Amino acid sequence: MIRNVIFDWSGTLVDDLPAVWNASNYIFRLAGVPEMTLEQFRSEFQLPFRGFYERYVAHVPQPELERWFHESFGQLQHTVVALPHAQDFLEFCRAQGFRTFLLSAVHPRLYEIQQQATGFGPYLHHPYLGVNDKRERIRSILEDHGLSASETVFIGDMEHDVETARHGGVQSVAVLTGYNRLDQLRRARPDLIVEHLGELRQLLERNSLRLHAPPEGKRFPIPTVGGLIFREDGRMLLMRTAKWSDMWGIPGGKIEWGEASEAALRRELWEETGLEVSDIRFVMVQDAIHPPEFYKDAHFLLMNYTCQVTGTPEVRLNEEAQEYRWVTESEARALPLNTPTRVLLDAVLG
Repeated sequence: MIRNVIFDWSGTLVDDLPAVWNASNYIFRLAGVPEMTLEQFRSEFQLPFRGFYERYVAHVPQPELERWFHESFGQLQHTVVALPHAQDFLEFCRAQGFRTFLLSAVHPRLYEIQQQATGFGPYLHHPYLGVNDKRERIRSILEDHGLSASETVFIGDMEHDVETARHGGVQSVAVLTGYNRLDQLRRARPDLIVEHLGELRQLLERNSLRLHAPPEGKRFPIPTVGGLIFREDGRMLLMRTAKWSDMWGIPGGKIEWGEASEAALRRELWEETGLEVSDIRFVMVQDAIHPPEFYKDAHFLLMNYTCQVTGTPEVRLNEEAQEYRWVTESEARALPLNTPTRVLLDAVLG
């Protein structure tokens, strides 16, 4: 049973990735080295972060590098926001009487500003800040506070966080809301991967405050609906999601009990995109059995449709997707599509 929670900060409770990426590119510009795209940065950035900067700007003295970073980050501080579900999960921890800790590389001065903006500070009993290598502190935290490793979980968004948990002998949960992609986190082999802290809360409630439920009896496939949405000019809407290995796909989701499939499709499309649709046409059912691109083991029955957007095609994403594009067929096929979406495109467009 979980009684103690150690949190990472960046990418776990707050979204500071855009700010850190832009501040890093500011360093690269001043140092005379090429800037990185966001995807390159996510692929290359690592903790301890000093090792990352030494690979690219080793010729810049550490004090100068830190001055440049904070000079830029200070201008971007306002872009750092609380991640969806973070507030709710912290309140859940308080209600359960969990002891909470923060183990983060974030600078104490930046943390002070961010915790005041988010209101998260009072939920975190023991913050450990400015820690370059978390593996060097995890065991002392357990010893200093008399924590049982079997009752403690470390929640983070990077391979280094998973390695830190393993070094301390505690359980590890990786969230898909931060710096590392699904393939990077899988490589680190955490005890559990969740899409976000909201999913983790549901799991803990369902499993009596344990990460894993006892073995289930007979299991059944999960029926879902998804729609390939077209707009008037023939372009189609695709979305990139962390839970499908940062690949591109169509919006959709689970059918609720007592809900007709077309009603479920309209609801899911509205929740995920803010779009209303018409001319709904059924295309196919796909079996997705243990899909390797999905962030956890699953068996879906994917009911696929096409439809037309009605009104102004103004997309409003919820937290399930990270990016969207209206694309032509050739543009769609040039993207890294998840397998079910590629199969659907072949069926619809030949």
